[in-house]
Amino acid sequence: MGLRTKFNLVLLVALTIGLGLAAFLSERIVERNAQEATTSNARIMMEAALAIRGYTATEIRPLLAPQMGERFLPHTVPSFAAQTNFRMLQEEFPEYTYKEAALNPTNLADRATDWEADIINAFRNDTSLDEMTTVRDTPTGQSLVLARPLQITDPGCLTCHGEPDDAPDTMLAMYGRNNGFGWELNEIIGAQIVTVPMSVPLERAQDTLWIFLGSLLAIFALIAILLNLMLHYIVIRPVVKISNLASEVSMGNLEAPEYEHAGKDEIASLVASFNRMRRSLESAMRMLNE
Repeated sequence: MGLRTKFNLVLLVALTIGLGLAAFLSERIVERNAQEATTSNARIMMEAALAIRGYTATEIRPLLAPQMGERFLPHTVPSFAAQTNFRMLQEEFPEYTYKEAALNPTNLADRATDWEADIINAFRNDTSLDEMTTVRDTPTGQSLVLARPLQITDPGCLTCHGEPDDAPDTMLAMYGRNNGFGWELNEIIGAQIVTVPMSVPLERAQDTLWIFLGSLLAIFALIAILLNLMLHYIVIRPVVKISNLASEVSMGNLEAPEYEHAGKDEIASLVASFNRMRRSLESAMRMLNE
């Protein structure tokens, strides 16, 4: 096995180990960045929902309050306003969802599914938990779920959700007396749940990873080419010439010209040592012939 082959085998092993480590570490970094970016988008959606709820409670409800005696207007309910706005957003972005899921909602459309109920129960079991993030597998790919608890902190909410007899007649006429009652102060009755698809960030992360690994491979290939050229001109070619010259001298051809190699590196030192040895051999041969 030649020197060049051994050298390139070492380079190949180094390339394999280096690319493997780079891929392992980089994949986790880009996936973490993708999840952080998705979480940031989810938090923006959550804050937008809170802004809609606040605007509805402070601006819309007082304007429509005089009409509530004639008929119940769900537009005055912050939860209804926030979810309706995001349903309009879903027309353009169907994979982005916002839901205020509850275990015992007034509107049955807000009833929690099994996995949403698990989130709500987690908040109920640990009241110090103020936010939860998880990743779900969906038919369209992975989605990030950001959830926050819905806790009854305003006693005024119990007017509509305490006892059915205390609720407005117009509300009972719309939703009935069987759902959304029996809530208690400081009880966690549901959760705000935002779902954001991770497919696009993950695809971008994978594209970034492949570009990085491709660039790394190209740089390594360029370095390997340059090292092979240096190896050929600085080491292999001088060594081959010295080897050929040594073969000629060993066969008795003392007339072969000396090999000149400029420089002060190890190869130049080897050439100088070989030339001295050859001259010493020539002198010894002449003394024997005399």
